[in-house]
Amino acid sequence: MSQRSLELIAGNACTALADDIARELSVTRTKARVGRFPDGEIDVHIHANVRGADVFLVQSTSPPVNDNLMELLILIDAARRASAARITVVIPYFGYARKDRKDEGRVPITAKLVANLLTKAGADRVLTVDLHAAQIQGFFDVPVDHLYASPVLVRHFKEQRIEKLTVVAPDVGSSKMARGYAGRLGGELAIVDKRRISADKVEIGAVIGDVAGRNVLLVDDMISTGGSITEAARTCAQAGAISVRIAATHGVLCGPARERLRAAPVVEIVLTDTIPVDPAGLPNLTVLRTAPLLAEAIMRVHTEQSLSVLFNRPE
Repeated sequence: MSQRSLELIAGNACTALADDIARELSVTRTKARVGRFPDGEIDVHIHANVRGADVFLVQSTSPPVNDNLMELLILIDAARRASAARITVVIPYFGYARKDRKDEGRVPITAKLVANLLTKAGADRVLTVDLHAAQIQGFFDVPVDHLYASPVLVRHFKEQRIEKLTVVAPDVGSSKMARGYAGRLGGELAIVDKRRISADKVEIGAVIGDVAGRNVLLVDDMISTGGSITEAARTCAQAGAISVRIAATHGVLCGPARERLRAAPVVEIVLTDTIPVDPAGLPNLTVLRTAPLLAEAIMRVHTEQSLSVLFNRPE
């Protein structure tokens, strides 16, 4: 059992989630100012004494990603210079994750760069949810606790008792995730053949598997512009699906995402609150809480307990 105090500090990216985590932990969120100087530079001041404390900094690097990332780096530096005993960065959504390898000439590996920045700033540990690519854990030279939102999402759909269920991966890359959901929900598996034309345009081919006369659940780790998953939903509907639902951990929802989701033939869109989501204009949106999952992980890190129970627990 740790004798250090637990200090929970939040940046501006997800204050509501941080407050929800604090309620789950029965602690008061540590007061800190994360503001701006007149020229736009970030100004941070931690108002509490964190010397010798176990500090948890909650900040998603979601849009505006550069501002939120810089806030997190400065918060880490402030906590380190205030003599915190350990600094754990809780990043519900880890941005800059798309570039996790050099797949063509003269491009960066941005996920590795961000991992280096966080470590060099003074982070001792990283706690995150559903990385875009699991191998990003290996980019860090500090411990990484990679949580999965699947228990939260699976619980929601189990309560609905969906019959004739087929879980569909919107592309081959998400097929492993879809297979896991199909196994937990007792459904069949299908995959949509997708070819990416550009960063925001995709070409959808056939559905590999049977969706005709089935209730379809499309699952992915995130929805950014919404092009892939809404085209996959349309393809499933045209192939004879009875109903289509969409589920993702991270609702980035940038550019034309909301317009595409509104126009998609889906009965429900389910996201988690790793990124704040405005429900305006999306009447079929359900946002699920991740605070219980994150709070338990934080407490287990604080008290030096194993986190493996969070992965092995049946949904």
